[in-house]
Amino acid sequence: MSDTQHTNPLPAPFLIPAAWKGNELFQRADWLINLDERHLADLQAALHVIAAEKLNFDQISPARFPLPHLSPVLREIQQSLESGSGACQLKRFPVENYSAAELESLFWLISVHLGTPVSQSATGEKIFHVRDEGYQIGQVKARGPNTRKRLSFHTDRCDVIGFLCLQQAMSGGNNQLVSSVSLFNEMRARWPELTQVLMQPFYYLRHNVDTGNQKTFCRQPIFSVQEGHFAGSFLRVLIERAYASSDLPDMTQAQQDAMNELEALAESPELSVTFRQEPGDLLFLNNWVTFHRRDDFEDAEEEYLKRHLLRVWLSVPNSRPLDPLFADNYGNTAAGSLRGGMPPVL
Repeated sequence: MSDTQHTNPLPAPFLIPAAWKGNELFQRADWLINLDERHLADLQAALHVIAAEKLNFDQISPARFPLPHLSPVLREIQQSLESGSGACQLKRFPVENYSAAELESLFWLISVHLGTPVSQSATGEKIFHVRDEGYQIGQVKARGPNTRKRLSFHTDRCDVIGFLCLQQAMSGGNNQLVSSVSLFNEMRARWPELTQVLMQPFYYLRHNVDTGNQKTFCRQPIFSVQEGHFAGSFLRVLIERAYASSDLPDMTQAQQDAMNELEALAESPELSVTFRQEPGDLLFLNNWVTFHRRDDFEDAEEEYLKRHLLRVWLSVPNSRPLDPLFADNYGNTAAGSLRGGMPPVL
């Protein structure tokens, strides 16, 4: 039987806080948090110790730096990412006051209060620099975040993805978010047959930088439900690369139609939101309930004015259970397990 011939009944629509539509997100209490002087004082005190003792990332932990005023806020964010809107932006972090090394340490400290950073490459990078590296399409090291091209809606290989904007582009580079829960609900209402297709496994090709992964292909659904918990996961470029391989069957017309309708729906102003991360903005997203993308951009000539963000992939302790098919890409699929990221080269 082919992947698209199953006819299990579709789950009921998910009427949960993560099922926001468009600008509804901006009205949510858990979307926007402004850092205040007490929060920044916590971080400054921690940075003083980190610098004085020359601590590396492995020595920077919530136990060592409890952040008495900021940690309660971060615990609320951790809960709302899983059980609330699934998206949160923190503003007013004074990036201009710190060196590059200090910013990495502070971003790491904030992130480890939310979860465990996992590797974003086969070399074990846990803080990834999102900027145009000048790679051309087809180069082995090329990744979407290291180009200036427009990215399509997608998810990353982690429970929560986080960004700290250090410098915005001269023009372009706007962010878009959409609730994958609302995408499921709308697809279910408009195209139930195609929604069935999206709940069946698609082939994914191993990413070109995922050289520590021993498996050339994996199979996973775009929409899934495990123990009553919804999960959306989507990276079309790896799906299309897989089906272009002579080792696999051709993509069906239904699979193509389902992804086309999904992406068109995700782009609609009815469901998605557009905003611009400015320097000092932190953004955290639950990858299981949101898809994200960014516009193409133009950089200034000066190096210090080029678009530059820090990115972290987090495995969080309050995560949802996943369909067993995600084991190939995530490792453990149990709720709260340490999972995701790219394995190191052996």
